[in-house]
Amino acid sequence: MPGTSGGCRTPTTASALWSVGYASGAELVAAACDLLITGHDGPNLSMLAGVHSRHADEEVPELLEAALQGVGLDYHPRGSEGGQEAAVRTMAARAIAGALEPLDLVTWAHTTFGHGALALAEHLVELDDVYDTLEYTDLTEQDLHIEILAEARRIVGAHPIVAA
Repeated sequence: MPGTSGGCRTPTTASALWSVGYASGAELVAAACDLLITGHDGPNLSMLAGVHSRHADEEVPELLEAALQGVGLDYHPRGSEGGQEAAVRTMAARAIAGALEPLDLVTWAHTTFGHGALALAEHLVELDDVYDTLEYTDLTEQDLHIEILAEARRIVGAHPIVAA
């Protein structure tokens, strides 16, 4: 689902979502521009911010690590466990903030990681399965949403998202 992340403008969240294929290179370029506007600087950041959106998906991978490290932000290579965990924390924070529906969080986790792929996302993936069998349980949809948000708070609580 590249490019469908719906507003991942901080470099930290954009980078995390990019590492799991959920943000486009153009979104990372926009986040780099936002960093420049807020007073961050550096030649690598400027190069990243100057990439034309038409070429972003090709050029961003070469520039991203140096640009983020140049301003003291974490870089997560595509497919890395650190990037996957950062992406789960980012999406969980969105659900807590009300910017993402609980069902959308667990569906995203299930689609992105599946069963047994990432320990941090495993309970979210399992909760997505509960939706399929909700009519056979004593739970209501509201009960399930409460449980999903509690899991999201647990995920974010261990490593709070810090906006840059």
